[in-house]
Amino acid sequence: MSNRHSHTVSHSISSPKAPPVMLDRTLSSRRSQPHLDFDFPSTAASSAVSPVPESSTSLADESKTKKPPLYLVATNYISRFGLVKSPCLCLSLCLLLIVFALFSLLLNSRSFVCVSSYDPISRVSLFGLDGVDSDFGSLGVPWCRSKHGKTVEWTSKDLINGLEEFVPIYETRPIKNNLYGMGFDHSFGLWFITRWLKPEIMIESGAFKGHSTWVLRQAMPDTPIISLTPRHPEKYLKKGPAYVDGNCTYFAGKDFVDFGSVDWEKVLKIHGISDFSRVLVFFDDHQNELKRLKQALKAGFHHLVFEDNYDTGTGDHYSLRQICDQFYIRGGGHSCFKDSDEARIRSKRKKFWEKAVDIDELCGPHEAWWGVRGEMRDNFNHNKTTISYGEHFQNSRFVESILDVYWELPPTAGPSLTHQTRYDPGRAPPPVVEDGRYRMFQRLGLDRLERSVFNGYTQMVYLQISKPES
Repeated sequence: MSNRHSHTVSHSISSPKAPPVMLDRTLSSRRSQPHLDFDFPSTAASSAVSPVPESSTSLADESKTKKPPLYLVATNYISRFGLVKSPCLCLSLCLLLIVFALFSLLLNSRSFVCVSSYDPISRVSLFGLDGVDSDFGSLGVPWCRSKHGKTVEWTSKDLINGLEEFVPIYETRPIKNNLYGMGFDHSFGLWFITRWLKPEIMIESGAFKGHSTWVLRQAMPDTPIISLTPRHPEKYLKKGPAYVDGNCTYFAGKDFVDFGSVDWEKVLKIHGISDFSRVLVFFDDHQNELKRLKQALKAGFHHLVFEDNYDTGTGDHYSLRQICDQFYIRGGGHSCFKDSDEARIRSKRKKFWEKAVDIDELCGPHEAWWGVRGEMRDNFNHNKTTISYGEHFQNSRFVESILDVYWELPPTAGPSLTHQTRYDPGRAPPPVVEDGRYRMFQRLGLDRLERSVFNGYTQMVYLQISKPES
């Protein structure tokens, strides 16, 4: 084991006085859910999200409150002052009336000015394809529901302050080209969450070349790390940059043990840890996240981070995002009807985003869209198990029964700033730095980073879990 240590100045992030309220996620265009092979529990029925009703104003008589069109005001004005006696003046005024009429149409037409940011169809029809590039959440962002509606303590302001601190740290990373590993977004997310929680020990399952180990070390310079990874990071040193930590216990190579097979009470006792709520577990091992969740719950862990929280129809393992993609959750559920609004929008977005999924990719045999084409995948795609929608639904209910907090890391910045072309913003929460805020993007130092580091976003998620209530 190497004796090298990381030397990083410790900075503190102050906790906010009151936790923020998470914004409601968008409700995308969906058709009714399919017939299930079991009866819905009453809890599911009571928690269903109803479609947003049409505005009551559309049914009311607007003539009493609606302002008269500008061209009628102009006509009355001309008639009052008798300005129609001169033919030239009359022609000029007629042209003016036409301009007034067009302007009045613009002001009074709902299709031109009343465009909701949550309505993908309206945005596409108004702005065309170029306008949907940063339409975050337009295809729905299914957000797992917690037991009591709790959320994280940090705010968007805390994230911005964290970015300003992390960018210069990230620029010192030993692995500059972390191909097939974490990019900037998730590196920042792991660093920020770890700094905020300040665990007494950190566990990572899956280390690859050691970049995530380095990120954990920057967050907590003196805290022990336990790393479980089939191949020791030092093996990569022969071919290029890698990171091996001197204060890390490696279960790697011949000593590798899978996370679910470790006697954690015994291992943590060696490090003097008895309170499992003071441990942070980070998963980047491409294993079924439902399996890992059950293993972590059985061991007694509370704080988990999953790096690759793949969206429905993508990825090499069953993820929390996939599990919580349900009809009764806002922004969840899908239609396999090829002439549906969702199908048309997905087809258009596929031309812009490399990881966008169209209906043909989303839906498998018998219109199975859950997981990946109706499959629960595991172990880098080596294991594929077909599951029914009923089983998929029950998986979601189990997750909700143990979930205290669910928080998906937002993208660092909008695509007009980062120039990323991979993930589809239509399935992502709004970014920390929104499109058009270049001055902030520049002030945070993000403009100094290579564009390629922003292409690895896959909805990293932080969870806080506990045993189901009786």
